Amino acid sequence: MGAEEATPDPAVLLQGGLTSLGEAACRYRADEIRPEELPMIAAEALAAGLDTPALCELAGWPRRADPRDLRDAFEQALAESGIELPDRDVARRHALRRLAPRLLDGEITPADLARDDWWETETETTAERAFVALLPPCECCVEYTLGLARSAWVAQLRIAAQALTSSPAAHTGC
Repeated sequence: MGAEEATPDPAVLLQGGLTSLGEAACRYRADEIRPEELPMIAAEALAAGLDTPALCELAGWPRRADPRDLRDAFEQALAESGIELPDRDVARRHALRRLAPRLLDGEITPADLARDDWWETETETTAERAFVALLPPCECCVEYTLGLARSAWVAQLRIAAQALTSSPAAHTGC
């Protein structure tokens, strides 16, 4: 006789859906999620137990729909779910904290970090400031803007990433 599967508690599913949708809202606000990904995010929230008219509508949209329409529908789905879009600066700080462990795990390279406007991110903690201070506008500017050889920059960036990963986050709102 096979093992009997337990039926998941709807409250747990709903909480997981809200958490996932809240995380998606933060990542969306930090420009980490492209509009064409929003229908799948809506479908996943529905599968996790959330059910709002805008989520249902968005989940059925094609990835190639007009990006403005996808954004509007996603923001409406968030509002119907009681999730506020975080402030862009807060969302970027949250994204910055996700980058540090990815750098340490080798998922991204130091050069990947030098391709965005991370150096403009408003910071609140010493660890955030130390990490951001090592992020130039582009990789070719490392020596010019930071006065560091590439190998020294990579070493210092890894140390700052480790410090950021192990430091407590100030309230990020995401």
